[in-house]
Amino acid sequence: MLSKDHKISIQGIEGSFHHAVALAYFNDEIVVNCCSSFDQLVKSIDNKDKTKGVMAIENSIAGSILPNYALIDKYDLKITGEYYHQIQHSLLALPNQRMDEICEVYSHPMALLQCKDFFSNYPNIKLVESNDTAQSAKDIFENKINKRAAIASKEAAYLYNLNILKDSIQTIKNNVTRFVIIQKDKQLENNSYNKVSLKFTLDHKRGSLAAVLNVMSDCKLNLTKIQSLPVIKTPGKYSFFVDLTFDSQSFFEKAYSILKIMTLELKILGKYLSGK
Repeated sequence: MLSKDHKISIQGIEGSFHHAVALAYFNDEIVVNCCSSFDQLVKSIDNKDKTKGVMAIENSIAGSILPNYALIDKYDLKITGEYYHQIQHSLLALPNQRMDEICEVYSHPMALLQCKDFFSNYPNIKLVESNDTAQSAKDIFENKINKRAAIASKEAAYLYNLNILKDSIQTIKNNVTRFVIIQKDKQLENNSYNKVSLKFTLDHKRGSLAAVLNVMSDCKLNLTKIQSLPVIKTPGKYSFFVDLTFDSQSFFEKAYSILKIMTLELKILGKYLSGK
């Protein structure tokens, strides 16, 4: 449970998927700090006022959100948990509107893309890109806009008193986004964990990555994610961001002691319980 002086920073506004995850994960009357971008989100996290953050990190359709890995690293944040959220896109409009009255639909470009097949049956509806799914719904509510709908979450419909014209309109029904819980506390040590996120940098030599992966395998670590990002100041060199799960913390501790010797840089981004 969070105390009243804790704040949760999210990307987007109330009614967004980030907001839904914050409510589901913390299960409390949280104080939400709405941020317009991921950059603003990470900058808002401060250990002095006990701010935590909820950040999307990958999607089962679109893949990893690579810039967010870099932001976590740059601002020296720690991942303390994760949450897998089923993304369900709904078509929302004012309560007095019918489907055949809708002339245009506003939403984030990714939401529009994920629902493209649904709108192939409605060629007269104009699709318009906006900055945020929940904001598109809020605009309809605040300005009482007829003949307009928004693609957003069910939570946005309840929050902004909108009617759900159609539910679950995304093309791929199994659409899951992984969110991580982040905070600033450098001294945080989670004693209960079965998953670790790491960043490491290797010397640019043939077989160096393969050697690291062999150590992980030999130590019975399950590699669930690997992403590479270029080291800006050193062209041709890459940092790797990995997620590892294991049955025993001793397996990770053994691997970590070996990897410290093999890598040019090795950084723990977080130790936490797997959300799956």
